[in-house]
Amino acid sequence: MQPRILIADDQADILSALKLLLKREGYEVTTATSPAGVLDVVAREHVDVALVDLNYTRDTTSGEEGLALVEQLHRLHPELPIVVMTAWASVEVAVRAMRQGANDFLEKPWNNQRLLSLLANQVKLAEARQRGRRLADENAILRAGDDGTLIASSRPMQDVVRLARQVAPSDASVLITGEPGTGKSLLAKLMHDWSARAEKSFISVNAGGLPETVFESEMFGHVRGAFTDAKADRAGRFELADGGTLFLDEIGNVPPAQQARLLRALETGEFERVGSSRTQRANVRVISATNADLPAMIADGRFREDLLFRINTVEIRLPPLRERREEILELATAQLARKAAQYGRAVHGFDAVAIAALQQYAWPGNVRELNSVVERSVLLAAGPEVGVADLRLSAVRAGPPSLEEMSLEDAERALIRSALRRNGGSVPAAAEALGLSRSAMYRRLEKLGLKPDEL
Repeated sequence: MQPRILIADDQADILSALKLLLKREGYEVTTATSPAGVLDVVAREHVDVALVDLNYTRDTTSGEEGLALVEQLHRLHPELPIVVMTAWASVEVAVRAMRQGANDFLEKPWNNQRLLSLLANQVKLAEARQRGRRLADENAILRAGDDGTLIASSRPMQDVVRLARQVAPSDASVLITGEPGTGKSLLAKLMHDWSARAEKSFISVNAGGLPETVFESEMFGHVRGAFTDAKADRAGRFELADGGTLFLDEIGNVPPAQQARLLRALETGEFERVGSSRTQRANVRVISATNADLPAMIADGRFREDLLFRINTVEIRLPPLRERREEILELATAQLARKAAQYGRAVHGFDAVAIAALQQYAWPGNVRELNSVVERSVLLAAGPEVGVADLRLSAVRAGPPSLEEMSLEDAERALIRSALRRNGGSVPAAAEALGLSRSAMYRRLEKLGLKPDEL
């Protein structure tokens, strides 16, 4: 984006000359003719540098009106670089302007090269201040952590990774769906790392976990004094993700009243901090995740259809752990190594009975539950191997979930798998056994991600 310079002077010819010079050098220029006009501009627009005259029509020689403006600008916008200019130059006025908050001083008539050099330095200062502020705000946010490793040895997960890698380099909005604990946030972070935005921020927020009273402040930031506890300006998640990726976890739980505000920001990149009327812009790539049935929520009036269209350019479904059982031992072994190192425990693997229990258990909580069970077993293990008793799975039913516990999609998947196995993998025979036409059977196989030769 072009740096935006605010020029303030009460003389039209000076404004025209500076505007022509700066636009030719690639700057975006906005102007004001009075101190009140300057304050109005910075309240409404983003400005990188303010180049302001010290003398206006009410006070043409002393600079007092301009000095008061500098003091007020610096107090309201301490990060905004200010350059003052006047035809009535003196060391005393320059020193006073610096004390009031100005960053540099320019005498009229100006030298073009000095002016351009001075502005280039101030733009760099503004960028450095902005980076520092964002880093401080980012450090204040507790972001979701992950282990950074995606295990994808099963065919379903290989398909997920293939699609994610294909989409990652684009700026397309991605919706990751799947049961809780399947690794949606990890996949989102990896897609950011695989994209051209990898060097920029990855900002993760549990969009559905924000109370409605603080949603706008957390997402879009606030200005000092916007509410009782707003002691200073603060950037929101959307602004912090500028140039990078914003991960909206549990987007299905965003309050209906806030969905319109979120939609507008995602569509236009524009937002306002709470307590401010100044529109700001951010270039953000959005990845969302949910375990909710968004089409059903749309039908019930609990989720906006236009918001779904905006976040769902590409949908990636993460399969539950029970659909990739060949990865269970690999996932468990990796977690065991991490936690053994973290806790300083000499635990190196699982015994045969424990391995069988891990592979037979239903894992309703998916990878998140597996990681928790393995972490606990590392702490409980008395020897170099984790035993079945250390897993503490006996109190919970092992084996596949019952029909009553399955979703409609999982129940359909289980019935089709069973029919294919009974009929030796023959799709026509399985279709006939289930009362389906051959074409309907193939449509269901494609929808459910089933391949007869793998069953």
